[in-house]
Amino acid sequence: MSLLRTRRATLTLAFWHLFAACVLLYAHLINQRAQLIAPAPTPILYDRSGAFLTQVGHDDDGRGRVDYGYWPLEQLPDRVVRATLALEDRRFFDHAGVDPYAIARAVWQNFGNARRRSGASTIAMQVARMQRPEPRTWPNKLLEAGTGVVLTLRYGHEAVLAQYLRLAPYGNGSHGIAHAARLYFDKPVADLSWAEIALLSAIPQSPTLMNPLRPDGLRRAIQRGHRVLDILREQKVISADEAAIAHNQLKTLRMPSLPRRPDALQLVLRYRDLVRDGAIAPEAETAPLIHTTIDLSLQTDVTNLARQYLDGWRGAGAQQVAVMVVSRQTGEVLAQVGSGGYYAGHAGAFDYTRTQRSPGSTLKPFIYALALDRDVLKPTDMLLDLPEGASGIGNADREFLGPMLPRQALANSRNVPATNLLRSVGLETTFHFLRDLGLHDLETPADSFGLSMAIGSLPTRLDWLVRAYGALANDGQLQDLAWAREQRRRPPVRVLSIDSARLVTSFLSDAQARLPSFHRYGTLEYPFPVAIKTGTSQGYRDAWAVAYSDKAIVGVWIGRGDDGTMNRLTGASSAARLVHAILVRIHGIKPGDIAEARFPPPPGRKPVEVCLTSGQVDAGACSQTLVEWVRPDEMPKAVPASLRPGADAVPAPIKAIATGSASLPRPDVDGDGQPIRLSISTPARNTQIWRNPEQPAAFNRLALKAVVEPRVAQIVWYVDGQPFAVAAPDQPVFWPIEPGEHRFQIRLPYRDEASAVVPVYVQ
Repeated sequence: MSLLRTRRATLTLAFWHLFAACVLLYAHLINQRAQLIAPAPTPILYDRSGAFLTQVGHDDDGRGRVDYGYWPLEQLPDRVVRATLALEDRRFFDHAGVDPYAIARAVWQNFGNARRRSGASTIAMQVARMQRPEPRTWPNKLLEAGTGVVLTLRYGHEAVLAQYLRLAPYGNGSHGIAHAARLYFDKPVADLSWAEIALLSAIPQSPTLMNPLRPDGLRRAIQRGHRVLDILREQKVISADEAAIAHNQLKTLRMPSLPRRPDALQLVLRYRDLVRDGAIAPEAETAPLIHTTIDLSLQTDVTNLARQYLDGWRGAGAQQVAVMVVSRQTGEVLAQVGSGGYYAGHAGAFDYTRTQRSPGSTLKPFIYALALDRDVLKPTDMLLDLPEGASGIGNADREFLGPMLPRQALANSRNVPATNLLRSVGLETTFHFLRDLGLHDLETPADSFGLSMAIGSLPTRLDWLVRAYGALANDGQLQDLAWAREQRRRPPVRVLSIDSARLVTSFLSDAQARLPSFHRYGTLEYPFPVAIKTGTSQGYRDAWAVAYSDKAIVGVWIGRGDDGTMNRLTGASSAARLVHAILVRIHGIKPGDIAEARFPPPPGRKPVEVCLTSGQVDAGACSQTLVEWVRPDEMPKAVPASLRPGADAVPAPIKAIATGSASLPRPDVDGDGQPIRLSISTPARNTQIWRNPEQPAAFNRLALKAVVEPRVAQIVWYVDGQPFAVAAPDQPVFWPIEPGEHRFQIRLPYRDEASAVVPVYVQ
């Protein structure tokens, strides 16, 4: 007997230990669940006119579904509360999270002979289940019951009810009564009628069966809504007259169509990123509405134009297009096209407004503006477009136009003057200035790009480019692009003087200065003032155009997702055409219209007729002139009337260089027995050269120049450690460009003197 008693005592003790362990585990699991947790509210975005754009939802645990809503309530809406409790939990304020009467009723109806069955889940238990969905098993039911009790005791009835009205599913991905009211009826929850409240209150019981956007679902929801109204009348929440009106409204209730997201998925994804990164935040958490700057009407027109023009260029190898339209005055983004179509193939899922590509010549205006700001350049200076000193860089047309005014050099997009100007301003200075403009975010040395930075070696993005052009358009003030009224923007910063910005604007808007590279009355000319710059990258991989008028800044990129080449598709022949069509649409110009307007001139400057061949004021002797804006202290001399137009008007130094007759001074010493200084003037150290494989071999060569003091009879050029040519010190030597890294040096014949090694990189 004693052994039996011992075993019973042991089993009893084990049972109580097990029971205690179960209770502790149950308490632990409940404590983990008994927190009021909800996803962040999901904002609804509208365009600048109030039309629906999109809403930024939540991915639902990787199940391929996106949920929306979860808007908190600033205060409990009394009518919604009464309708919800009438259906879901009539004794909500009389129990502590579990309703014993409802449990007894459910047991009787579910296991007895009652025809009608019901559940026993209270509002608090439903909150527990919505916060942590799990299979509907008895153990999980017990966990929900315990969690409901602790939630009620810990937070109170009103907080639990507010959480239910924030989490409850209302169909079609919508959660929470506030979001559902906005989604289905486009109104705040406080403005819902009794009929609309009854309908929405019916949905959470089964959002799929009572989907109000389906005829059968709407019919079921209306039937249950009538029941809600009857209960409310019985409870004397509403009068008989109010109930009758609500019943009639409910019978004839027709659901409006859900707002549809426009065909602009890349734009929607950009807004999603801006919201998730915190760049745009709703002003109110209880009604997270975001008012974007997008003009959906313009967005639709720009999208159609972009696809239409892209189709016309597909035969030349173009596969993708990107467009940005920004208000000039405010910097607000009015339209964005990220590709030819998200699902259209050819890497259409990429957003090419955010993809870094070679910008071609579109960075040149900033080099000119910086040079003007640093007093390295004056509008009447003469820039040389000559093969000598070009560091292997040629022009797109494979020709050289000789001495040019800065206005002409930029308007004609000449490569050689731009690279020489970049050398004068300095690689590091220009590199950092372009970074300050937001055109890149690189920390690499400027030498890694070399002089080719002026013609496309420094990658950038379309949105960065459009923002930087905004500084030129707005008198040197750089401001962030605005995407929404609720966006936090930094104050504008001055990056250029008004003088430089307006001078460059006048260069880019001067149709006469574009001759001879760009013919008159083409896509670069407008019946209203427009400053425009085009760009084409190496091998015709990218075609660009950026333009601004008094209303808008428009940027266009044409290219391929695989970075392949196109068939001679340039920025002027493609992207500029699309820019032209967009600006004409924005300005509403009709054929034959001409606007009597112009860009404001630089302050303190006067218009002067300047001779193209000399940069001097015309006194009637020049056959070719341009109007230039000149400060009184920079006023150039007038060309004497006795000089005839033509070559005689060209200054002697320029004429000598252009004809090749100029040379370095030759001291009357032979160098014997004296220390001789040898240096390479061209190419510059760490120059990066882009070789065009489509260019004839005669043009793919690099001029090598030396500086030798004092003079000697001959020097030997070494390339990659091997003798290449013997020449006089002042005689240029031309080396056929080959891809790779190369090292140049000059030495004296039969002597030890040698220059420093100059590395050059050819791509």
